[in-house]
Amino acid sequence: MKYNFDEIIDRSKVNSKKWNPNLYKDTFNGHTDLLPLWVADMDFKVAQPILDAMRKVIDHGILGYTAPDEEYYQAIIQWNKKRKNCDIKKDWIVYTNGVVPAISFIIQNFTNEEDHILIQTPVYHPFRMSTENNNRKIITSSLINNNGYYTIDFEDFEKKIKENNIKLFILCNPHNPVGRVWKKDELLKIAEICLKYNVLIISDEIHSDLIFKEHSHTSFLTLDEKYWKNLFVCTAPSKTFNLAGIQTSLILIPNPELKLKYQTALGKVRIENPNTFGIEGVKAGYLHGEEWLEQVLEYLDNNRKFIQKFLAEKIPSAKYTLPEGTYLAWINLSEALKGEKIEEFFENKAKVAIDYGNWFGEEGEGYIRLNFACPKSILEEALNRIYNALK
Repeated sequence: MKYNFDEIIDRSKVNSKKWNPNLYKDTFNGHTDLLPLWVADMDFKVAQPILDAMRKVIDHGILGYTAPDEEYYQAIIQWNKKRKNCDIKKDWIVYTNGVVPAISFIIQNFTNEEDHILIQTPVYHPFRMSTENNNRKIITSSLINNNGYYTIDFEDFEKKIKENNIKLFILCNPHNPVGRVWKKDELLKIAEICLKYNVLIISDEIHSDLIFKEHSHTSFLTLDEKYWKNLFVCTAPSKTFNLAGIQTSLILIPNPELKLKYQTALGKVRIENPNTFGIEGVKAGYLHGEEWLEQVLEYLDNNRKFIQKFLAEKIPSAKYTLPEGTYLAWINLSEALKGEKIEEFFENKAKVAIDYGNWFGEEGEGYIRLNFACPKSILEEALNRIYNALK
């Protein structure tokens, strides 16, 4: 089936956090007239097999209590084997309603208040929020910015772990917002250091299906088993198939002791089973959604390159490196804005809603994170608004 990702679907009249002005205005100082390219979901219609599966549930007419069946687990196992060469076991899979809630549960139950947790900035800001909201201390190890290509400062990484008695490290792979897909040798260095100091690892791999063809994702679960002792891998169909609203994430925990402790914590608040649509979304996506995903990746590839071409021709002072994964562009506009306050520029002049770089850490000052999982016409309109406002 050929999908039409150029189709513009009006999301402003539904409860879209990204598009409904009444829902985004508090984030953007009361503005209700912005073109939204911020929240990390797609503006594309979901794959037909997923819609058909959910329509079947509606047609059945009863939305009672549900629980995963064997097909649900096998769909997850088969997908991970085929797409990531990752052999996961049914016993590792734990449902949680989101990756960010899962990170909070892990922080609450595997660390103590005032413990130190390490993140690599600039990075997805809920890592910081989840840590600080649970009265833990954030320690940052800044990524090295090599003219837009980011690498890990392993010397600083180990130093921060040793000096601060780090209990937990949160990895983002692929990295949000800088778009790096970490290579196996990079992950092995991380794994060795964390093993040496007995540091728990959360590997957030939620974008791991959104990898561009010249790159490949390495899951932490494909490394040697000795590195699994202190490991939690967080993933979901939500980014892959644009299903964030069904609140279904998959936490993979190969260490049975850690898994039992995590499940016990979930049991205390009675988080047990995915909702009806979550179960069907997982099965239909992983069993029948690959054709849709391949077409999405091709469309996203064209969009990321369109941004590169547009900026090179019209805003050459903007610095942008093609992301290796995700559908998020990390753009340095500090030179283009020449000291102008970035919030005032985007909200009052360009009229575009994006994520401001400083949300991801002080290293992001002057940057924006722009979501290009949208019809090309919307992306072009947003870039033209930025260009015209700069003029």
